[in-house]
Amino acid sequence: MTDDDSAKNTEQQPFSERYPGLEVLSAKPENAQVASRSQLESYLTPREEHYIRNHHRTPQIDEAEWEISLTGLVDEETELSIAEIKHEYATESVVHMMECSGNGRAYFEPAAAGDQWTTGAVGNAIWTGTPVREILHEYGAVTDDGFWLSIMGGEAIDDEDVFCRSIPMSKIVDDCLLAYEMNGVPMTPEHGYPIRLLVPGWFGNNSVKWVERLHVMDCMVSGEAWKSNNGRDYTKYQQSSYRIIPAQDEKPKRYSSLDVFDTHEQLLSPDEIENAYLFDQLTKSLITSPTDGDEIFTSPDNCVEITGIAWSGDDAVESVDVSVDGGDTWHDAEFIGPDLGSHSVRKFRYVWNAPQGEYTLLSRATDEKGRRQPATVSAPEEGLRGIESNRYPWNEKGYGNNAYVPLGVSITIAD
Repeated sequence: MTDDDSAKNTEQQPFSERYPGLEVLSAKPENAQVASRSQLESYLTPREEHYIRNHHRTPQIDEAEWEISLTGLVDEETELSIAEIKHEYATESVVHMMECSGNGRAYFEPAAAGDQWTTGAVGNAIWTGTPVREILHEYGAVTDDGFWLSIMGGEAIDDEDVFCRSIPMSKIVDDCLLAYEMNGVPMTPEHGYPIRLLVPGWFGNNSVKWVERLHVMDCMVSGEAWKSNNGRDYTKYQQSSYRIIPAQDEKPKRYSSLDVFDTHEQLLSPDEIENAYLFDQLTKSLITSPTDGDEIFTSPDNCVEITGIAWSGDDAVESVDVSVDGGDTWHDAEFIGPDLGSHSVRKFRYVWNAPQGEYTLLSRATDEKGRRQPATVSAPEEGLRGIESNRYPWNEKGYGNNAYVPLGVSITIAD
């Protein structure tokens, strides 16, 4: 049986049965997260346990008939088959810890709008595909800094807004892929089969699934020409969604172009970009063992091993600290296991001599630029637009939450 035949057979099963390791948040459209943070102990996330985030229905696509349009500022517009993309260009692989930008939304108070993702909208996988830069170069695309590639998904039906993201050309030519394999096998339909954009180190909303069109531009998708294009809005998921919008804002300020793509930098300079865009991922860590509510019976030497994972965006994780007293004191954790690249997770541990009692365990990561996770999420009435005074800004859609206090675990050390 081929992979395509297997995929067709499994499509007949209920969504929850096809992904038994996931907690389903909604069945239409399909949205599901890793059921337990302990599953993230593995270095690579199996396809069946990798989170799923969809805005529309999952399209059923025949790979042999699917084509991707290349249009815009190119010498020659073209239609590319999946076979051409797979076999006529180089192949590259990258290990990427993909995170939904809504991961951690459930920890906003009051609740932010949308599915209430906790810690499981993440997955660390090997993505394999064709470097986008090779296709752009062959067809004479303008790839200078300051230009953009807008990527459009093919899942929307006629009366739905098109899922479209504009990615700065500097990132596209650096390391973006048109990916067709996940952990060495074809992706599942829910993960983007037969082909998706893969933007290493950036939030998952940038890695457009079911790619149908690549359009080279001198700006992001913006303006009336794209807002109402044959009756469909191409700007929604770039200019309205995936923005940091405080409670007092009715609509985010729209920009046609940007010079700063680093999400953290935007959050540190909210006067320059009023409503930050969710591009590269923020520095984050998560304790995976023990898990919340565990009762631990220690060994004769009272040692308890705390383990977890840390990841970041385009800048690597430099260090992780662990607290066993709710953040009053901090200790250096050590990295363990293989380093699978700057866009993969780093696994860490801290060995603790643990007396009997109840404890709150926390972890906080720092990237190579010295940027550390904030502690808490602000209150809506503060109206924060960026990270300030060790607080992450509450926002209407609950995006980007990397505050470490909500991610802590409470445990009991027993005799």
